[in-house]
Amino acid sequence: MKEFGTQPAEEAGLLARLKQGLGKSAAGLTGFFTRKKLDAATIAELEDMLIRSDMGSAQAHSLAQAVARDRYDAEIEPAALRALLAREIAGALGGIEKPLILDPGKKPFVILVAGVNGTGKTTTIGKLARRFGKEGHKVMLAAGDTFRAAAIEQLGVWAARAGAAFVSTRPGGDAAGLAFEALEKARAQKMDVLIIDTAGRLQNKADLMAELEKIARVIKKLDPSAPHAMLLVLDATTGQNAISQVGAFGSSVPLTGLIMTKLDGTAKGGILVALAAKFALPVHFIGVGEGEDDLMSFDATNFAKALTGAA
Repeated sequence: MKEFGTQPAEEAGLLARLKQGLGKSAAGLTGFFTRKKLDAATIAELEDMLIRSDMGSAQAHSLAQAVARDRYDAEIEPAALRALLAREIAGALGGIEKPLILDPGKKPFVILVAGVNGTGKTTTIGKLARRFGKEGHKVMLAAGDTFRAAAIEQLGVWAARAGAAFVSTRPGGDAAGLAFEALEKARAQKMDVLIIDTAGRLQNKADLMAELEKIARVIKKLDPSAPHAMLLVLDATTGQNAISQVGAFGSSVPLTGLIMTKLDGTAKGGILVALAAKFALPVHFIGVGEGEDDLMSFDATNFAKALTGAA
């Protein structure tokens, strides 16, 4: 099996963007990171700040208590406190730090991508195609979001940029039929990866969720093991609403991983901690900008340092 990863120089640039994007979160904690005594009032203040970063009350309490453990009433320097908090957050996120892996025994490797409107789902698919193409893999994109003509056009543009094959149908066409056709073509053309876009849907729209289930079911008629990855794209700026989205989508299709977008413009990066605690689903990638290459592999340690402003 092969892991997908960018080169070290590219990762360094993306890490800088992550730190810049999560600078709002780090800035929100700046007032706290002065010379402190870890007494009850300080720990309560830390817990409140973590809650405001969308970590959730249970996770915020657990992290605050972990920071205070064996250090109660002790003085601590700002840098040491940031580093300590970063280590605790990284520990909480370590279990979901898992790369997306392509199984060479499954060709094409079928990835079904879902998410509500506005998460950047179609753009993320384009970035994945570009990333995989740079790794030397033959990629096909399927425009399964047939509800919006703009989505079909947008994905076609991304396919051209990435040098990927592209399959689409007319606006309003049958999305499940399109997915079936795409898999047939991907097989015939010996593609390594087939990524299928789906209509942006609200988690409370039963008919759209049923369509997503149908797409997954129809794909299995050609390949009982497919889809090999079922990814949900989440928008970090939606905060705690991301939890209800994962719950709703997960009840319709077996999610295998998450991609968190828009971490370049939110002070709410703590939502990943809450998601890790509740669902323990792998986070494969995070989006840190609008550029074609602004998609980075999720690294718990780097994320925690960026979130807290630790060195």
